[in-house]
Amino acid sequence: MAALPTRSTGFRGLRRESSPGADRPQAPARWERPALAAVLGVAAVLYAWGLGHAAIHPYYGAAIRSMATSWRAFFFGGLDTSGSITLDKVPGAFWPDAVSVWIFGPHTWAAALPHVIEGVLTVWLLHRIVRAWAGPFAALIAALTLTFTPVTVVLNRATIPDTALTLLLVAAAGALQKAARTGRLLPLITCGVWVGLAFQTKMLQAWLVLPVFAVVHQLTAPGAPLRRALRLLLSGAVTLAVSCSWALIAWLTPAGERPYVDATSNNNPFSLVFGYNGLSRFSDDATAFGAVPATAVSRTTGNTGWGMLVNHTAGPQIAWFLPLAVLAVGTALVWRAREPRTDPLRAGFLLWGGWLAVHAVVFSVSNGNHPYYTAVLAPALAALAGGGLALFLSAYESGGRRRLWLPSAIVLTVAWAFVLDGPTWFASRLLAFAVIFAACGAVGLWTSGARAPQGLVRGSLAVGVAATLVLPAGWAVSSLDPRYAGPSTSPAAGPVGEFHRRALNDPRALRRAELDRPSARDTALLDYLVAHRRGEKYLLATQAAYPAERLLRARAEPVLVMGGFTGKTPFPGVPQLGHLIATHQLRYVLLTHLRLTTPATAWVRAHCERIRSGAYGWRTRGNFGLYDCFTPADRRG
Repeated sequence: MAALPTRSTGFRGLRRESSPGADRPQAPARWERPALAAVLGVAAVLYAWGLGHAAIHPYYGAAIRSMATSWRAFFFGGLDTSGSITLDKVPGAFWPDAVSVWIFGPHTWAAALPHVIEGVLTVWLLHRIVRAWAGPFAALIAALTLTFTPVTVVLNRATIPDTALTLLLVAAAGALQKAARTGRLLPLITCGVWVGLAFQTKMLQAWLVLPVFAVVHQLTAPGAPLRRALRLLLSGAVTLAVSCSWALIAWLTPAGERPYVDATSNNNPFSLVFGYNGLSRFSDDATAFGAVPATAVSRTTGNTGWGMLVNHTAGPQIAWFLPLAVLAVGTALVWRAREPRTDPLRAGFLLWGGWLAVHAVVFSVSNGNHPYYTAVLAPALAALAGGGLALFLSAYESGGRRRLWLPSAIVLTVAWAFVLDGPTWFASRLLAFAVIFAACGAVGLWTSGARAPQGLVRGSLAVGVAATLVLPAGWAVSSLDPRYAGPSTSPAAGPVGEFHRRALNDPRALRRAELDRPSARDTALLDYLVAHRRGEKYLLATQAAYPAERLLRARAEPVLVMGGFTGKTPFPGVPQLGHLIATHQLRYVLLTHLRLTTPATAWVRAHCERIRSGAYGWRTRGNFGLYDCFTPADRRG
């Protein structure tokens, strides 16, 4: 295929790599900056709307408040202010949240604000990267697509690590793209740093892009093969060092000077990273490398297998542009097969197509995924949608048989939207607009000859692009209504999941976790505990994180979370628990039958006195029981 045209509607600027001024950015067209500003403004509104009632994750929200009040808890990811036990994740993704709460106070919007910023930055950064690869038209389409991806909108309105992971991996892709284009070492090292920082947000998932990055660099970067390989090894060493930095520091810190590492049986941070959050994701809930058995909450059963990206739950969150992306990659590889090895256009399709393929395979073979896990696919799908439409537009402008690919791609994308929306017909009111827009756009492009006015071509193209965005935008905007946003522990846009069905019938299901806004029931318990505290280190101990979360979100206090997130972590042991009580560091323990009994909880039930629920202002005890361990020695008898 001949070199692509450089018209303003196509791949303007792709040929500059061979010129001495290759690294100087192109001067933007008059429309580019206003268009980008409008897209970023829409993204900011979508992500920040109603931020005061954002979907605070109950567990992460508790840790964020604690991390904002204690350096020990901040660095190690302590669940409570004393930092007695860590989160079951590495803390990097929550550092910005904790800093925001430290600056602005314990408000729900303060905890969610960093995720809004991360989401808007990701849109801006993807636009910049795609523009350097495929031109301004492709960049605008990519930014629009990412902005209106439903899972992106709903996740950027929550407090879950995937927003930071996605931003950092997009930054890494941009650095890799520059390294492959220029052959320079510094961008490749920068890529390694970004991936390493992404590892600090969601551990091994950040490494999924590494095989793709390595292949793209080795196949497309200029220079001798050995030189490329050596530079790649150096970048890999940087990635490994940055990735493992927190785990290494935590491992070298004496156990008595840091929190116990949750989800591990050996108090080893590497077991948390590579066992509990690594290999156990691909096993039958068995232990690996010192990890405790994982919780069923983290192993949803309906989102795995080779069809998980297009099922009725995950599909409407992410897959609107999947056929277009696959078509774009296949077409680009065929059309550019005879281009030089360093062809930057083909390299970009390899990069984003490989990103998409690797994640799709890993999600399909893992033992269950929350729908929001797919958010990391959104930048790849958006880039391929933009690059694909720009590729087809270039072919359209060149004339010949290939000019039919552009309107066909638009029709294919809209037809696929019918398939995704079909099980619920949730966006049925928008279907008419999608059909009309697609028909007008496709017919306008099909019937426009070589001498057709540019205004007609551009208008038909704009209408066609709008047709592809109508339905996903409808699903995305729906998440502004809490009934269509999913639970705060697993956000999902639209009418999907058991949470949505409950929310329609019971308004109480819409109550969300918030910072510094305890219920009357929690306030009564906290007031009782504070009033009866006599200098103990811990306000109370709880059986697993579930009973502690709401109290920690309400007030930053030292709370001993026995068993960690799942309740299965062997901390504290019975001797340690007995020592804390005997030395008057702990008096009250809150137990629940909703978590498994452990030796520590059995000891409490046998040696401590259960308090009547009316004493601390509860009309009914519900699923909890408060125990007073003030004089356990007298009861051992």
